[in-house]
Amino acid sequence: MATVILVRHGRTTANATGLLAGRAVGVGLDRIGHDQAALTGDRLAAVPLVAVVSSPLERCQQTAQLILDRQAGTPYAPVEPDLIECDYGQWQGRTLSDLASEELWPIVQSQPSAVVFPGGESMAAMQARSVAAIRRHDSAFEAEYGPGAVWVAVSHGDIIKSILADALGMHLDLFQRITVGPGSVSIVRYGASRPSVHATNTDAGDLSWLSDGIHSGDAPVGGGAGQKAPKASCA
Repeated sequence: MATVILVRHGRTTANATGLLAGRAVGVGLDRIGHDQAALTGDRLAAVPLVAVVSSPLERCQQTAQLILDRQAGTPYAPVEPDLIECDYGQWQGRTLSDLASEELWPIVQSQPSAVVFPGGESMAAMQARSVAAIRRHDSAFEAEYGPGAVWVAVSHGDIIKSILADALGMHLDLFQRITVGPGSVSIVRYGASRPSVHATNTDAGDLSWLSDGIHSGDAPVGGGAGQKAPKASCA
């Protein structure tokens, strides 16, 4: 299968102030978030991406554009509605410190599979539609570009955490154990028999090894030799 790079949007003004932005419009990257997204674009510049798929929300499209700006080619750049942020319903627009006093808060932390946000979406439905979207695009890109295809999906923290939980074979109730920071890169390859997770929540480091794609096959006993080290640059 192809390889998907899951990128969380850079930091926003809402992130910086502890506000649950949800699907609110007009929430863009702040200065730090712009720099985070630009760094992610720099890390991916050496990887010939076939596509950069984005959530429709502004902060994700801004992040996607900073990645596209650093590509030598012109990757396909569609917007995917099913990668949009969770619908937090009546929680949207409130501060996290205020929400922590809600009766639903501890359930969000320990049993998210049972959570339905008041006036909004269930976390189980959030995971189902986002995982389905990733697998659908992944299959389409492999069919068009071959098994060495590498593409990016730009989305939101809870969305990416739920996709990673699925790829790791974890129950949704364990997904709060996964951390996905602003501007971070996680890497998943959906093999014929099972997904393999090659990185989670990275915000630095060379990614040029992805330009050769990830070869599928059985997991090596003992862990294998890993990826080739990046070539040293001359000062």
